[in-house]
Amino acid sequence: MTSTEQQPLGSPFSAASTAQDVTAGLDLSGRTAVVTGGYSGLGLETTRALAAAGARVVVPARRPDVARAALAGVPGETEVVAMDLCDLGTVRAAAAHLRETLTAIDLLFATAGVMATPERRVGPGWESQFAANHLGHFALACELYPLLAAAGDGARVVVYSSGAHGITDIRWHDPHFRTGYDKWHAYGQAKTANALFAVHLDALGRGDGVRAFALHPGSIMTGLQREMTFQEQIDNGWVDEQGTVIGPGFKTPSQGAATGLWAATSPLLAGRGGLFLEDCEVAGLYDPESPEGEGVRAYAVDPGGAARLWELSVAATGAAPIGG
Repeated sequence: MTSTEQQPLGSPFSAASTAQDVTAGLDLSGRTAVVTGGYSGLGLETTRALAAAGARVVVPARRPDVARAALAGVPGETEVVAMDLCDLGTVRAAAAHLRETLTAIDLLFATAGVMATPERRVGPGWESQFAANHLGHFALACELYPLLAAAGDGARVVVYSSGAHGITDIRWHDPHFRTGYDKWHAYGQAKTANALFAVHLDALGRGDGVRAFALHPGSIMTGLQREMTFQEQIDNGWVDEQGTVIGPGFKTPSQGAATGLWAATSPLLAGRGGLFLEDCEVAGLYDPESPEGEGVRAYAVDPGGAARLWELSVAATGAAPIGG
């Protein structure tokens, strides 16, 4: 993939499209999807839409009891597997269980995430946003790769990034913020990592028919904001004093899930991968002269940076080589 491929394809959907719009008429019977965080926010909307279309949906969850309760009313076939993205032991255990019980995975959604958290250290001292948003998903995808490669007509991996990737490239000199922590820069770095992860996973996996995409779902009020105070949300112009969403361009959760579902199912993306998407379309490159401020930063789709991050992530997690 090169940045010149970041060109719109003429999608019939838009920022206003919902999960139901994108999946209308789809028959996903016989398909298996894994959706991290698939029991709340955009993940829950994704699970609902996939299950309604006939897919079997597996939801790895840090709080399995909460996840089962949230999914109890979802029509269709769902399963919860215990997993904490910040604990690689649980990631490997969940992946081992899936390798024992499944023959293939058609769709993997890296949807779960945290945002703007206070400084926390997990595992061997990793910065927690980088660990939860990137390293945990990286390890999971590597562990599940044999099942993705086994998908008969090709698998797709959908990685939730954010417009916040525009805050910063990877801090190569200090990715774990050992020399000073900023919660928004840590979030921005993790979201850039999500985008770069999709670029290199696609490069390694395309020979096996495994394609990967990253995306910005839009601005949506979900549980992702749980680490922020109500006053911060007001000060950012997201909600008013009564808690009503007033942020310009904010989407509903169903609209927020639409781009991920489009990434997973659109025939327009057949034979493509390593692309950054937004509003159910391939995003253009960011133009600093554009008043809208939309698009993907070149550093977030740079193959060299993606390969460098992959090496860093393999060294950190001990993940096995993949690709064919």
